[in-house]
Amino acid sequence: MSATLQVIYPNADGTNFDYDYYMSTHMGIVGDCIGEHIQSTLVTKGVAGGPDTPPGYHAIASIVFADGAALDAAMGRLGPALEDIPNFTNAAPQVLIGNRLDG
Repeated sequence: MSATLQVIYPNADGTNFDYDYYMSTHMGIVGDCIGEHIQSTLVTKGVAGGPDTPPGYHAIASIVFADGAALDAAMGRLGPALEDIPNFTNAAPQVLIGNRLDG
């Protein structure tokens, strides 16, 4: 069963997020750190939380791994990516580790 890692960047008063840096630099750092373990990635930019409602999140990065072993191997190599976070946001990221459900 595929394992997933979502990194969720909450959008709260006083937070910022540099999307250009995130896509052009940070995701490259993630690839350098753990690319050999990744099956696929998807980055979603928050644009709304519903009709006439601002988004609750700046962005959500979803990373899919073949299985839990690949995810575990990747987690120990994320140091440079974690150190890069202050270069694009002051939001404290939240993490969700899970299993991919297809259906």
